[in-house]
Amino acid sequence: MELKGKRVTVVGLMRSGIGAANLLSELGAEVTVTDRKTREELMDSVHRLLPSVKLCLGGHPEEIFQDTDLVVISPGVPINIPELKNASAKGIKIIGELELAYQIVNSKFKIQDSKIPEFLAITGTNGKSTTTALLDFMMKKGGFRTIFGGNIGNALTEEILKEVSSEQLAVGGSELTADFIVAEISSFQLESIEAFRPGGAAIINITPDHLDRYHSLEEYRDAKARIFENQRADDFLVLNADDPETMKVKNEKLEMRNKNPKIFYFSRKKEVEGLYFRDGQIYCNFPLMTGTVPILPPLAGKSGTVPLYPLPLIRVDEIKIKGVHNLENAMAASAMALLAGCPFKAVAESLKEFPGLEHRLEFVRVMNGVRYFNDSKGTNVGAVIKSLESFTESIILIAGGRDKAGDFSQLRNLAKERVKAIVLIGEAKEKIKKALGDLTRTVIAKDLQEAVHLSQSMAVKGDVVLLSPACASFDMFIDFEDRGRQFKKIVMELT
Repeated sequence: MELKGKRVTVVGLMRSGIGAANLLSELGAEVTVTDRKTREELMDSVHRLLPSVKLCLGGHPEEIFQDTDLVVISPGVPINIPELKNASAKGIKIIGELELAYQIVNSKFKIQDSKIPEFLAITGTNGKSTTTALLDFMMKKGGFRTIFGGNIGNALTEEILKEVSSEQLAVGGSELTADFIVAEISSFQLESIEAFRPGGAAIINITPDHLDRYHSLEEYRDAKARIFENQRADDFLVLNADDPETMKVKNEKLEMRNKNPKIFYFSRKKEVEGLYFRDGQIYCNFPLMTGTVPILPPLAGKSGTVPLYPLPLIRVDEIKIKGVHNLENAMAASAMALLAGCPFKAVAESLKEFPGLEHRLEFVRVMNGVRYFNDSKGTNVGAVIKSLESFTESIILIAGGRDKAGDFSQLRNLAKERVKAIVLIGEAKEKIKKALGDLTRTVIAKDLQEAVHLSQSMAVKGDVVLLSPACASFDMFIDFEDRGRQFKKIVMELT
């Protein structure tokens, strides 16, 4: 990928756009960033750009898509907008920020020990941030150097730029000292890949989401499946054996290919080739293998003898992050780490130490015997199902926000069984009330602060107050993080 002197248009000025624009500029490209929002709306982002980056804000003029050599799009930009369709028809190359990062890593850097850092990529509907962060924790614990980013909130292009200096880039290359690039990957990012080929990939689950962008669950599932599109026989893929939609991907996509990656599984319900749960323990069950996947070295005993499978990895009650969904996340991350060569001991110790992520079923406080949890990252119905399954106590559920064409009726069984009251906010409040309001006490609040106070008034000792919205946040907040932090602030101020 030769970028020096090339004209590049970057579409979208949020985290990915900022990272892409700055890295491209440092590599000598003539960069123009465009966004439909105005300069005033994007002032914080504008201040993070290098002075050499040109701006075209408040719209997408046709000429900046036509008079360019390359277009790089941010994940939130649909690939089918008219400006991109016209540019593609003219033969202009269009890629996403993920693909840009991948191609730059594989073409622009002098690599430490002549080895290109391997991408370890995780996608799925729910739990991918926790799984990716846990995998990165494990790899670092195992002594590997990693670059960590992607959909988790740190653009890969930005993280790559942190690893090298402007002076090194100016002389035509640099050295990436990372062993692995650990990346959370969204379906939006996968829409615009071209050559992206992770050495290790995982699909942890697929449930309906983003149906305001995709026409069907099948279309969304197909986007997720692109994570292994370019994988080869010496790569590996980890799948959730218990998830019907993930297994459809395997049956419909992988069995049609001639050359597949090595496939492993994780399961809470049955013994599989990979990792599985049984009798309170996680077991590691890898068969004897040859090839480039380094199964045996990290698992071999001191004498170098081949271990017997299955091996007990850890008791579930020793894992620091709790909940049914986190058991699956733990198995997925462990499988990825072990397959990538992480020592067995480092994986087990990481499971005991990893504290979890903010806004993912995050404990906030106990007050008068009532526990408060922040699950602001629960932006779809599937995520809320996992969260509700994690409690045996009576739950007061705070939900609502901007609808993503979710089917809230899927919550009916769990709501009837575990939810004593529902407090609704945001644009989707009436839709959710229609789907669930006949099952339990349901009230509408004007904002999050009122929702928390209403929940407090209904809760008794032993109850759980859970913010798990099943919706996007953009109707009332900057993003899910803003929503979660406001929730925590309100809860901490309760008296």
